[in-house]
Amino acid sequence: MTDLSIAAAPEAAAYTVVMKFGGTSVADAERVRRAAERIVAAKEAGSRVVAVLSARGKTTDDLVAMAYEVSARPDPREMDMLLSTGERISCALTAMVINDLGHEAISLTGSQAGIVTDTSHTKARILDVRAGRIDAALSDGKIVLVAGFQGVSTAADVTTLGRGGLDTTAVALAAALGGDCEIYTDVAGVFSADPRIVPDARKLTQASFEEMLEMSASGARVLQLRSVEYARNHGVRIHCRSSFEDRPGTWVLTEEETMERPLVTAVTHSTDEARVTLTGLPDEPGVAGRVMTALAEANVNVDMIIQNEPESMGREADMSFTVPRDDLTPAREALAPLRAELGIADVATDARMGKVSLVGAGMRSYPGVAAKTFSVLGDAGINIEMISTSPIKISVVVREDDVPKAVLELHTAFGLGADAVRPEDPRGVHRPTVPSR
Repeated sequence: MTDLSIAAAPEAAAYTVVMKFGGTSVADAERVRRAAERIVAAKEAGSRVVAVLSARGKTTDDLVAMAYEVSARPDPREMDMLLSTGERISCALTAMVINDLGHEAISLTGSQAGIVTDTSHTKARILDVRAGRIDAALSDGKIVLVAGFQGVSTAADVTTLGRGGLDTTAVALAAALGGDCEIYTDVAGVFSADPRIVPDARKLTQASFEEMLEMSASGARVLQLRSVEYARNHGVRIHCRSSFEDRPGTWVLTEEETMERPLVTAVTHSTDEARVTLTGLPDEPGVAGRVMTALAEANVNVDMIIQNEPESMGREADMSFTVPRDDLTPAREALAPLRAELGIADVATDARMGKVSLVGAGMRSYPGVAAKTFSVLGDAGINIEMISTSPIKISVVVREDDVPKAVLELHTAFGLGADAVRPEDPRGVHRPTVPSR
């Protein structure tokens, strides 16, 4: 189930595309003009165009720094008010360029665009997209620019969507308007591994929603997890491509639309993991639920969980789990009251963990992937500290320093390099002029 309710928009006669441009794509005046020219080209090709823009370059980082210059713990509501300004600047500047190029553009804040969220400041979730104003502007022949990463809460406050909220904004608007979503970024698409670690990593022509969900959840930063989830739930095709070259990127589609079923599609990794270990937990029903509830109420996302059961009833148990490194302090604070309440002996943390994952739709049909994975890592002298699996993913937690070696060894062992597969079709995967909806 998704938390996104899409308000129906009138059926459009023309193809609608939502184009998202990240911070590097609008980092300076030249890049703003380049993004504007690309937006205008899509309009002149006959599409109804909505563009979702990020703050320029390091603007968001600068705004965060400003907040901490004046406050040790900035108020979340005021933080959202501050951070929302960066995207608005980008939209206004790009609209000016588009108007100079002879097309009429209108820039909108998240609230003006009809993006309604819950009341969780700095990590809000979209509840509804009321796209009437956007649709009316498109029907008038205008190009619409929307400030990404933000909306208005049900309490009428400005909210921001947290990490990756720009992608989420773009996909949510595409769903509301019945269009496709083009994600423009500083990389050429989605790769079989991080090219900074694996020089011969290949660009994927396409991936299924299920594969992309697992990749995003496992550390691939090209597309944000929530945006892929929304795209899958609402049938929004995503084209992830470069802002700096006019070549096909990677299409994220339904499994019915993808042609390949490789055993392993990609090796992903994350070095933003932290481990929390609770020792001396009472071996009683409901204890694990109490721990996870406290973390959920603190908005801490828990990934892998391992609980060691005692050999006999009445003895104490241990529980380990991973959380994003940025959530380690909130996790400690959430667990502190439980130590006395549950009689937890100790809460130990380790912020130097990493995660490496194999993802591939073909894993459903082929046994032995886990055995090969563990053998490859063992032969490389890499110790596995935690394991998690799904039908199309195997994830292991290792020491942060071992992550690059683990990624390279697994990429090589499963033959994912550019020379190990058939050449990519230079035509890419093309969308139809009018989507079949």
